[in-house]
Amino acid sequence: MFELAGLAEATPKSLSFIANDKAMKAAAHVSVAALLVHRHIPELAIPQIVVAHPLMAFAQVAQRFCIRPAIPRGIDKDLVQGSDVRIGGDPSIWPFVTLGDRVTIGARVTLYPGVFVGSDSTIGDDSILYPNVVVREGCTLGARVIVHSGTVIGADGFGYVQHQGRHHKIPQIGGVIIEDDVELGANVTVDRATLGATRIKQGTKVDNLVQIAHNVTVGEHSIIVAQVGIAGSTTIGHHVMIGGQAGLSDHITIGDQVMIAAKAGVNRSVESNQIVGGTPALPRDRALKVQGVFHHLPELHNMVRSLEQRVEGLEKQSKRTSPRTGHTRSKK
Repeated sequence: MFELAGLAEATPKSLSFIANDKAMKAAAHVSVAALLVHRHIPELAIPQIVVAHPLMAFAQVAQRFCIRPAIPRGIDKDLVQGSDVRIGGDPSIWPFVTLGDRVTIGARVTLYPGVFVGSDSTIGDDSILYPNVVVREGCTLGARVIVHSGTVIGADGFGYVQHQGRHHKIPQIGGVIIEDDVELGANVTVDRATLGATRIKQGTKVDNLVQIAHNVTVGEHSIIVAQVGIAGSTTIGHHVMIGGQAGLSDHITIGDQVMIAAKAGVNRSVESNQIVGGTPALPRDRALKVQGVFHHLPELHNMVRSLEQRVEGLEKQSKRTSPRTGHTRSKK
């Protein structure tokens, strides 16, 4: 019986992989049953399976052979539900789940303990909501959506108007639409729209601790890494990648296939197919130059002070040595 493992944890019973040429050195001293590789590596005396995309092949093997224990099916007696609730075939609804009025649950949906689904919300077929997920009223989740523990979908957007020294709440009466095959990590917050809908489009994957504000649109098949914050009414294109702890300002547009580096501060729109980083975010090449200079600021500061002192000294010397000018009276 073989097992799946990364190179660092591999044993003689393991199937592992080499994602690219950079990882070849790490494989030189490991003992594994076989390696998934992108090309044959003659210097490695290890059985090799050549595939176009080793990491993808590794994921496919894991999906095929590493089957999780079967989830009990059925509806627990401790389910709390309102009126006109519709539940599709073969559900797995655990104890202490709460469903509001007019909730629709698709077929083969799994709702773990503590899940709350508000009135007039819909959960699509084959979706999984892990313990303590909250889906507020008037939200829609598509098919095969995975939501991890602690995530809140449909909390009020942060909308206030200041008048006479006080903050007055703007009612958030929109909803949230999560399309098919989206996965949301733990403790993600997706706020409901002020009007209309906050939308996460098909296939997008969101890491833990991400904040998506009201009326944001995230395009198809995007990746948003942990601790990203996206302010209200920002539109993100398809196949966008946003690195950890990046912050995006409100009312901007991020084009398709943009890559935003970790910790970037994006305060203006970015055209498609750009790579940006830094705070404020700049095109990648310029951002790297700025970061390179930043690390030398102490030396540059000392150099400027030294130059200032030298200039001051030269000016004083020039005043002492310069001849006096003016009219002189001739002698008779």
